Amino acid sequence: MANGFMGKILWVDLSKKQIKEEALDPKMGRDFLGGYGLGARILFSRQKAGVDPLGPDNILGLVTGVLTGTDAMGGSRYVMVGKSPLTGGWGDANSGGNVGPYLKFAGYDAVFFTGQSDKPVYLLIDNGKAELKDAANLWGKDTFDVQDILRAEHGNELEVACIGPSGEKLCLIAAVMNNKGRAAARSGLASVMGSKKLKAIAIKGNMKVPIADEAASKEMRKRHVQNKNPRSEMVGAYGTSFLFNMSIESDDAPCKNWDGVGVIDFPQYKDISGDPVKAEQAKKYGCWHCPVGCGGIMKPSTGEYEYGDHAHKPEYETLAMFGSNCLNNDLKSIIKINDICNRYGLDTISAGAAIAFALECYEKGIITKKDTDGIEMKWGDPKAIIAMTEKIAKREGFGDILADGVKKAAERVGKGSEKYAIHVGGQEYPAHDSRGGLNFAIGYGGNPTPGRHTQGGEGPLPEGSMPQFDFGSLKGRGEPHKQGMGITAAYNAAGICMIVIGDAYVHIKDLVEAFRVITGWDITLEELAKTGARIETMKQAFNIREGIKMPWKHHDRMLGIPPKEKGPRAGATLDEPELAKGYYEAMGWDPETGKPSKQALLDLGLDDVAKSLWP
Repeated sequence: MANGFMGKILWVDLSKKQIKEEALDPKMGRDFLGGYGLGARILFSRQKAGVDPLGPDNILGLVTGVLTGTDAMGGSRYVMVGKSPLTGGWGDANSGGNVGPYLKFAGYDAVFFTGQSDKPVYLLIDNGKAELKDAANLWGKDTFDVQDILRAEHGNELEVACIGPSGEKLCLIAAVMNNKGRAAARSGLASVMGSKKLKAIAIKGNMKVPIADEAASKEMRKRHVQNKNPRSEMVGAYGTSFLFNMSIESDDAPCKNWDGVGVIDFPQYKDISGDPVKAEQAKKYGCWHCPVGCGGIMKPSTGEYEYGDHAHKPEYETLAMFGSNCLNNDLKSIIKINDICNRYGLDTISAGAAIAFALECYEKGIITKKDTDGIEMKWGDPKAIIAMTEKIAKREGFGDILADGVKKAAERVGKGSEKYAIHVGGQEYPAHDSRGGLNFAIGYGGNPTPGRHTQGGEGPLPEGSMPQFDFGSLKGRGEPHKQGMGITAAYNAAGICMIVIGDAYVHIKDLVEAFRVITGWDITLEELAKTGARIETMKQAFNIREGIKMPWKHHDRMLGIPPKEKGPRAGATLDEPELAKGYYEAMGWDPETGKPSKQALLDLGLDDVAKSLWP
């Protein structure tokens, strides 16, 4: 057993109702760090190309990282992995809360599901013992009720990852939920869970994660907790909602389905920003052992938009996608919408994009009240937005058209509506504008999972080694983007929260120290960057084997075609063929197809992958 790992993987065959344990190869652990790195390595090795994402042959995993559940700051994350039904390629979805640490405390680094159950089931893991149990009484329940019912049966120390009715009904924008408000939301993997009739994964455990140097680990954490700075204070006070004002003012946030300018078209933006959000908060909420506590539980509402107890504070992405992107400045309606998405299990980014798509189609006359079940889909109308979000969550009426994301919605609506379906590779864009953020533009189309703002950009590099480049130009960004992406992929895979390392407490040198004292590895920042490159190349190889040509195709609107006429990003236009070129060249991937070169694969120790892609 390697330090930081529990040393065991659980395999559950849902078709045969069989469960077995498998030892984790320590070399694989070091080469891929857990998380989506380990997931990509295992799925590439054990899953054939071309499987139906919603069929029995798609392997679904819940995977922790080597630093999950340890003294490493922000070590609370887990990731869902599988083939994405949204993109047809590699899929992953990251979440915080308590589930990741407790899977390790229960004795496992990961659990993978194969096959499909013929009836609803849930997996109960209790300190190294696992069994499948009947979930008939849970099917149809929302994610809050599922946690309450399972805790009533198995004890309050139980942690639960589950799907709601949206995942059961195979909504491709459904999310896996835990802690009544933490979501593994992207890639549509909750629909994979629904297709397998797997309602929940319930976990109890009190085992200790093995640590190389426990005394040094405890001392390290005490020092890291003291690393507060003004930004960490902001995150702790407001969560990510504090980002909203500055994102609107820089024209980074979406506005009017990405066609508007926030300060011009949404002048009421301060109504739904940090201070108003904080004023509606009853108490702070934090993930496992997190000193930041960026989450929050909102005050119950008994007004027009009733959302009861335990509604979570909306994140920046939720405020932007259901706020400025829909021209909705009614904060309580957004809290209500966020609560709907959390209870039913929906990705708020994709759901907000689907609503904005419907609003623009309605404005253009492509759809009418006859299509939308009598709902007038007018910009900024909170009641209409709430009503349609509920229809998406329940897969009812026009909500059924929107429930699989904007790409499929446009295919169903037709009439030129694809112009208003803002996605890249089938995945809706997150709430940061690629037209002014070149690092986002490169990543949204260039990464194996499209449309992600959490996969890294230029830097951080070892002290003094970052090549100089113009932040307003694509020239010279390839190697810095590769290095920054590599570090980000490494700590994402290891189970570290991006908020903690990016906005509060942990510096890159602290990350290296955490790896050393917890694992005992004599690791360097350069090795972490290379490990991250190996992880991203593994995911890229998965896509290439699926026949996907990379980079993904951007939507014209997000390339500035035509460019905006007003605002901070007026005139900005991106040259799509040049976006990922430098990055791909630095990675050793073909700029035209995205295929990793044989030498790049061999240099990363991926000999079997090289043989598969270059027979």
